[in-house]
Amino acid sequence: MKLLQNWTRFEKIWLLSFTTIQFILYFWWQQHLIDLICALSNMLCVVLVAKGRLENFFFGMIATSLYAYISYHNQIYGEAMLSGLFYFPMQFIGLYFWLKHREKTTKQSDVQIKQLSIQGWGIMLPLVCICALGYAELLAYLNAQQVHLDSFTVVICIFAQILMTLRYTEQWLLWMSANILGMIIWVNAENYAMVMMTCASLFNSLYGWLHWKKQTKQSASVTSN
Repeated sequence: MKLLQNWTRFEKIWLLSFTTIQFILYFWWQQHLIDLICALSNMLCVVLVAKGRLENFFFGMIATSLYAYISYHNQIYGEAMLSGLFYFPMQFIGLYFWLKHREKTTKQSDVQIKQLSIQGWGIMLPLVCICALGYAELLAYLNAQQVHLDSFTVVICIFAQILMTLRYTEQWLLWMSANILGMIIWVNAENYAMVMMTCASLFNSLYGWLHWKKQTKQSASVTSN
């Protein structure tokens, strides 16, 4: 199967384990089918991003559209707008940028990887705080639930998605932060399928960080040689 080419045994077991857990929780908690499809699509998307594979965008389109619906149904309007109005169209933009910068020196990844500078962090972090506080005011006006958690999660995710589209390794640090906040949001909303999805995304983001750092070192070694 082409999708699983160049996967290690650990990666296959990892994917199978989380898929099995999602199915068990789906039947145990009697969740809606849309929750299961969203969770599985999101997990595949994150794993494929971690491996630098272009196929991630297909699963991203499915996951973001379903997540927007689920969030809207739970009155978490910030997450709904993030997924429907930002994440979904960004799948097409990201696919364009990744196709434009395909990696030709390794079979491990489809895309060339970059690193964010200290100056980049210095610009990004204040922007995250300012945008999150401003967005919280809008969510409060809309009578949304969990306003500040929602606003910071949304803004962090936006910056993470931008870094992902531009192929920066540091995206994974933002994804991990957003996943932790997202877990708190869904625990409060008592939607445990989404809790499990964000938990899986958190572990996948950690793996993505380690994998992209490894790829960066390998690329630097190839360049120096």
